[in-house]
Amino acid sequence: MAVAVSISPAKITTTKPIIITQFPDNPKPLILEQCKTVRDLNQIHAHLIKTRFISSPSVAENFLESAAILLRHQPMDYAISVFEKLNEPNSSAYNIMIRGLTLKNFSHEAILMFKKMKETSVEPDEFTFPCVLKACSRLRALEEGKQIHGQLMKLGCRSSRFAENGLIKMYGNCGQAGIARKVFDEMSVRDIFAWNALFSGYTKSGCWKEAVDLFYYMLETDTKFDEVTLVSVLTACGRVGALKLGEWIKDYIEANGLKRNPTLITSLVDMYAKCGHVDKARSLFNQMSHKDVVAWSAMISGYNQTNRCKEALSLFHDMQKANIEPNEVTMVSVLSSCAELGALATGKWVHFYINKKKLPLTVTLGTALLHFYAKCGSIDNSIEVFKKMSRKNVLSWSVLIQGLASNGQGDKALNYFDLMLTKHIQPNDITFIGVLSACSHSGLVEKGRELFSSMIKDFDIEPKIEHYGCMVDMLGRAGLLEEANQFIQNMPMNMKPNALIWRTLLASCKVYKNVGIGEESLKKIMNLETVHSGDYLLLSSIYASVGRLEDAFRVRREMKEKGVIKKSPGCSSIEVNGVIHEFFAEDDANFECEKIYAATEKMMKRIKLAGYVMNMEDARLEAEEYDKEKSVSHHSEKLAIAFGLIKTSIGTPIRVSKNLRVCSDCHEATKMISKVYNREIIVRDRTRFHHFKDGLCSCKDYW
Repeated sequence: MAVAVSISPAKITTTKPIIITQFPDNPKPLILEQCKTVRDLNQIHAHLIKTRFISSPSVAENFLESAAILLRHQPMDYAISVFEKLNEPNSSAYNIMIRGLTLKNFSHEAILMFKKMKETSVEPDEFTFPCVLKACSRLRALEEGKQIHGQLMKLGCRSSRFAENGLIKMYGNCGQAGIARKVFDEMSVRDIFAWNALFSGYTKSGCWKEAVDLFYYMLETDTKFDEVTLVSVLTACGRVGALKLGEWIKDYIEANGLKRNPTLITSLVDMYAKCGHVDKARSLFNQMSHKDVVAWSAMISGYNQTNRCKEALSLFHDMQKANIEPNEVTMVSVLSSCAELGALATGKWVHFYINKKKLPLTVTLGTALLHFYAKCGSIDNSIEVFKKMSRKNVLSWSVLIQGLASNGQGDKALNYFDLMLTKHIQPNDITFIGVLSACSHSGLVEKGRELFSSMIKDFDIEPKIEHYGCMVDMLGRAGLLEEANQFIQNMPMNMKPNALIWRTLLASCKVYKNVGIGEESLKKIMNLETVHSGDYLLLSSIYASVGRLEDAFRVRREMKEKGVIKKSPGCSSIEVNGVIHEFFAEDDANFECEKIYAATEKMMKRIKLAGYVMNMEDARLEAEEYDKEKSVSHHSEKLAIAFGLIKTSIGTPIRVSKNLRVCSDCHEATKMISKVYNREIIVRDRTRFHHFKDGLCSCKDYW
C-alpha cells in the first residue's frame, strides 16, 4: 500500500557535491555524515545500486535514514520511493519512515505507515511506538492512540519509558488528562520528560488546579524540575490565582540565574497579569531586553482581562512601533478590548490586517471578530464574518445570536437559532441566554416562555440563574410585573433568586411606575447584599414619577445616612480618529468643554424647534427648578453626541457607548437628533444597542 504524501519540489542548493573516486567498503559514514543534498543522495544511490550494497538491509536503512530524517528540509518523496523498492522492509525501515513522516509533519501518513506495517505482518518494536504516538498526539487522534496503547499492552512494550512518555503526551493532547495521570502513576520510573508531559496534558486540558497540585507533589518528593516545568506551572498559577506559588517560582528564577530565559519571564508576566497584578506584570515586561510576540501578547491580554482596555490598545500601538508582527492571540485580545471600548476604527484596522496577512479565520479569531462587530453595533459586519468562517462552533453561533438580540434584531436571532438546529449544532446554556435575550428585547413573551420550557424538555439543559434573570427581564419589560414577581417566588429551592434578579424587577417597576412591587424588590435586595446607591435611586425615581416627592427625598436621605456609596456616574465615550473620548454628566474636564457645551446648546435648540419636549423626570431630583433643564441637557450621551457632530464629517454615523442604561429623555432626544441632523446614531448602553435613524430607534421604544 503506497502512502499518500503531498510532494514538494526539491530545493535548489549550491552546496558542493560529493566526489566519489572509489566507493568505500563500509558506506555508512559516507551516507550518514557526508550526504547533504538530494544530488548527493542520487549519486550515492547510483553507487549503491551499481555495487549491489542496496541489497544489504543495514546499508539500505542507513540510506533511508539519510533521505527521510537527516535531510530535514527535503520532502519525503525520495525516501518513499526508496522504501517502496525495498524487498520486505523490516521494523527498522518502518521505524525510520514513521519517524521521518512525523518529523516533517506528515502525521496522518505516519499513522498510515504504521497501519501498513501491521498489515504486512512486520512486528513493531519499542522504537516504533514513541513516533507513532507522537503522530497521534499531533492529530489528537484519540481512537488510534487507544488502539496503539492496546497493542503496547499486548506486545509487552508497556514498560518502555519512551512509549509511556508518548502515551502521557498523547492522552494529554487529546484532552484525556485523567488517563494520562493513570499511565503516569503506573510508571515504575519517571524521568523529567514524563513529568513535563503530564504538566503539558493538564494545561492543554484546562486542569489548572491539578497542575498546581502536581508541582507541590513534585516538591514533596524532592523531584528535580526544569524550566519547561516552570513554564507550565506558571501558566496554571495564573489560571487559578495561585499568586503565592507564582511568586515562589519568581524567587527561584532569580536565585538560580534563570532571568535570561525569555519564555520563563513571559510566563511570569502572564501569571501576574492573570492574578490581577497587572502593574507588576508590566514592570517585568519593561525589564525584558528581548520581547517577542508572545511577551507582547501576554501583556496586552493581561490589560484586556483586567478591563484596562485603553492600556491594552496603547500597548498594541507600541507593539506596532516596535515592528513586532501580532499573532492570533494578540488579535483576539485587541479585538476584545476594541469591543469593550466600542473602538470601531481600531478593530476595523485589525480586521484589515488579518485579511492583508491572509491569517486563517479560525474559530477563535472569527468568533472574536463576530463579538467585536456586534459590540460596536455593526451587526451586518458580524453576519458577513460569520458567513465567511469555514468552521463555526457553538460559541460562534451563540455570539451571533446574542449580537443580533442586543442590536434589536430579535426575529433574526431566532431565525439563526433555528438554522443552528438544522445544522445539528447542539445549543448550550450560553446559546439560550442569547435567544431569551432576543425574546426579551423584542417583546416575544410567548416565544420566550416556550424556549425556557424547551431547555430541559428538548435539550436537557438545566436553567441557571442567568436564564431566570432573562425571564424576569422579559416579563418586566412587557409590563407583566405581577407574573414576573410570581415567577421569582416559584423559582426552585436549589435556585434561590439573587440580588440581580430583584434588581431587574425593580428597574421594570421604574418604567411602569409600580410602587408596591418596587418597595418589595428593594427589601429583598437589602436582605441579600449591601444595597447599591442605584437601588435607592430607582425607588426614589418611582416615588417621584407618581408624585410622591416626600418619599423620594426620604429614600435619598436614608441613602446618605447609611453611607451608601454613590453609584458610578454616567459616562459616555466616543471614538474619533482612533482616539477614545469620555464624557460625564455636566463635565467640565474636557479641554474643549466650552466648544462642546456651545454645540450641545445649539443641538438642543434645534431639536426643540423640531418638536422635542424635555422630560423633567430625568433631571437630578435635588436640582433647583431653573437648573433641571440644564441637568437634563448635559447628560453624558448628549455631550458625546454633540462632540461627534462637530468632530466628524457630515453624514457619517456617530457611535456612543454608555456605562448606564439610556434614560427616556436621552432616548427621545437622540431620535430627534438623528432626524434633524440626518445622522445615524448608534448608542450602546449597559444592556443593549439603540440604532437611531430618521427619528426612529431599532428598539421601537421598547427597552
